[in-house]
Amino acid sequence: MLQGGFILTVSFGYLGLLFAIAYFGDKRADAGRSIIANPYIYALSLTVYCTAWTFYGSVGRAANSGVGFLPIYIGPTVLAPLWWIVLRKIVRISKIHRITSIADFIASRYGKSTLLGGLATVIAVLGIVPYISLQLKAISTSFLVISEYPEIRMPTDPGQLSIFHDTAFYAALVLAAFTILFGTRHLDATERHEGLVAAIAFESVVKLAAFLAVGIFVTYGLYNGFSDILTKAETVPNLMELFHFGDAHGTYGNWTWLVFLSMLAVILLPRQFQVAVVENVNEDHIRKAIWLFPLYLWAINLFVLPVTIAGLVHFAGGPVEADSFVLALPMAEKKEWLALFVFLGGMSAATGMVIVATIALSTMVCNDLVMPVLLRVPEPNLLQRKELGGLLLGIRRGVIILVLLLSYVYFRYVGEFYTLVSIGLVSFTAVAQFAPALLGGIFWKGGTRWGALCGLSGGFLIWAYTLVLPSLSHAGLLPVTLLDEGPFGISILRPDHLFGLQHFDPVSHAMFWSMLINVSLYVGGSLLSRPSVIELNQANLFVDVFRPPGMLAESTIWKGRALVPDLKSLLARFLGAKRSDEIFAAYAKQHNVDWSLSWEADPGLVDYAEKILAGAIGSASARAMVASVVKEEPVSLEEVMHIVDEARQIKAYSRELERKSRQLEQATAELRAANARLQELDQLKDEFISTITHELRTPLTSIRAFAEILIDNPDMDVAQRKEFLDIVTRESERLSRLINEVLDFQKVESGAVALDFTQVDIREVIQEVFASLGRIIEEKGIEVEFEIPVQVPKIEGDHDRLTQVVMNLVSNAVKFCDPERGFIGITVKVQKNSLRVDVRDNGVGISPAMQNIIFEKFRQVEDAVRGRPAGSGLGLAITKRIVEIHGGRIWVDSVPSKGSVFSFVLPLKAEQRLQKLRSESLTD
Repeated sequence: MLQGGFILTVSFGYLGLLFAIAYFGDKRADAGRSIIANPYIYALSLTVYCTAWTFYGSVGRAANSGVGFLPIYIGPTVLAPLWWIVLRKIVRISKIHRITSIADFIASRYGKSTLLGGLATVIAVLGIVPYISLQLKAISTSFLVISEYPEIRMPTDPGQLSIFHDTAFYAALVLAAFTILFGTRHLDATERHEGLVAAIAFESVVKLAAFLAVGIFVTYGLYNGFSDILTKAETVPNLMELFHFGDAHGTYGNWTWLVFLSMLAVILLPRQFQVAVVENVNEDHIRKAIWLFPLYLWAINLFVLPVTIAGLVHFAGGPVEADSFVLALPMAEKKEWLALFVFLGGMSAATGMVIVATIALSTMVCNDLVMPVLLRVPEPNLLQRKELGGLLLGIRRGVIILVLLLSYVYFRYVGEFYTLVSIGLVSFTAVAQFAPALLGGIFWKGGTRWGALCGLSGGFLIWAYTLVLPSLSHAGLLPVTLLDEGPFGISILRPDHLFGLQHFDPVSHAMFWSMLINVSLYVGGSLLSRPSVIELNQANLFVDVFRPPGMLAESTIWKGRALVPDLKSLLARFLGAKRSDEIFAAYAKQHNVDWSLSWEADPGLVDYAEKILAGAIGSASARAMVASVVKEEPVSLEEVMHIVDEARQIKAYSRELERKSRQLEQATAELRAANARLQELDQLKDEFISTITHELRTPLTSIRAFAEILIDNPDMDVAQRKEFLDIVTRESERLSRLINEVLDFQKVESGAVALDFTQVDIREVIQEVFASLGRIIEEKGIEVEFEIPVQVPKIEGDHDRLTQVVMNLVSNAVKFCDPERGFIGITVKVQKNSLRVDVRDNGVGISPAMQNIIFEKFRQVEDAVRGRPAGSGLGLAITKRIVEIHGGRIWVDSVPSKGSVFSFVLPLKAEQRLQKLRSESLTD
């Protein structure tokens, strides 16, 4: 069944499905219903990072280095949590300045330099062409392998075939057609390719499902799980040594460099920048990608080792290449449909990368290489042409075809000598050269155009010398003596052991030297050069992109004269008259401008027009085109300093506003808390009034009832009369206590009570309290235990108030101790300069929450069994205030249902200042 014709039919059918998805996505976008506004679509589009290298090459690398395939996925996983800081800033900058590519980003940051943008483009093209060739190799190899079914036969060297018999050639043409149809429909490169992104997200699901399918088949179909695979692996000589991690040959250093390399590549690869930055519709989608992207990487690599081991065991000593194990294992087991599904998964992985990468490269080449050249040559004279959109679209489409053909040439003459992973790492190292200029540019204002040029140039030359030259030598295009002896026989300059550096693999070796040179030249060149006015302006705009809204637009440095019709005509030549009219109408409405009153363009309109044009032809070319229709005057140093001073003032004002805002927020929070506290106190006050009214009414009712009985029965028996009078007396005393409690609290709160400080014996105070409460304690059968030293030093205080403190605490203990086997303990401890008194009971206890507020006014401990206790709820509040004005403190330790211990500490001698205050009144 798996014949060439059938496989081609399925392949074109799959591509047709992608066409349909892309078409549907574009139609939805045209109707105003974006399909990529879903954060899951955004996160899935980022997995274009997983190419044929991942699908086929990870198994190939694992077969040679065991777990050595992991660093390429550990790096992005480690970096993902930082995306909210780094990637979000890049996205914000790109949206504001309508950045079209990574080359445009770097050029725009450093003064909209055409030279810098062109250099970045050259590096990107030369670095990514090998990577695209990798995908063509994967598509071609997998097609040739599966078309030989049921035999498993590795394809011959493509160099022995004619171009018209090479499947990779036709794959390149088909991918070029797909990319042109859905990647270059509009000139404005910042317009999102919604249909294309939707297709890429769909392909991400397909390639994951295909790899999981073959992994599950191998692990649980051919074998009985992971343990069974490891058992079988032990039968193959030296196989298990692949999975032992050690540092005998610089493994730790190589891993470190590969992790670092992949951390950079996941953002700096042109295709990653395209989907992560240019195609982003909402910064908040990054939050979803932070965890979903690493989860995808984990899932697609879950079965790499099982498939690798199964392939090495199954094809031990055979001709099957490790890169083909994923496809060869289902074929060997005659699983036709699974093999076909795996082929489609690999094709998805390859085509997704090729399409996005070529779109990004075509934009870069058109905007940062071709356009600057066309603006400088006399023919064709762009300034005289009325319509340029078609020309630029034609250039981009031509670049797509050219890039894919160059990739095919690389595959045909160089790619066959290397594994998929080796080719991919060469491209990773190339794009890593963007890191100092890009990351330094968004966090360091001191970076300059000259520093970026030096750094990029130096890093690129080292990359070419240490990685590209050796690959060309291995391919036979350069003499091998270059590697063995070094150029001109200088061994210290050997490309793979530059300056004698050893124990690194080729990629780690290239990364070390290229990054060292790149960073050194970037920093040194920036420190030794003086930035231009526009560089300073762009540096501020990029680094301070998160400044408050409205401040960025005011930072534009421009001085000159421009006319609205000229700017509108310029945009119309690139974007069309209709689109140009819409842009200027939107600006007029937003800024309340009437073009009929004045045709003079303000600096804001010039900057706005330049940014709109930058979305079509790049920032550097847009600046050149705008300069051709406006009369710009040079900005003097004094004017620059004036603008800088204004910016500083604005920044200082902004900081002051932020400080005031924080203070206002803090005050609002405090007011909110105070209001809540007042509401709580108001509620407690209501409860207190209700409680105290009830408490006062009870004795009054009793007194009145018994008094009326005595009045109505003058001949009552003497004994009964005495009993009734005793009740009236007790209730009167109870009423007096309640009234005194309220009055005491009022005096304490107002500070209107005077204290009489004398030498107080705490033993006598305790004896007086228990003498007063003796009858109640005896009636309730409460056991009392005293732990009081024979000699207790006297303390300085008010005898009556301290008696009130002990009375309140002991009364509470009597009230709340166990009703059946009540117990109260009194302990007095003499400390260094103070006296401590503990009153403990075996009652219901107090919850931890209530322990923090029990000393507040109106608070009472409510027992679930006994309900709310009698009393005013002021006793402990008064007790706390009395202890505090004596210079002491009071607290409670309690465990619910196990009793409570109320403790207070009083100083033996009060300070002279406090003595004076206490002799006058209580203070709050």
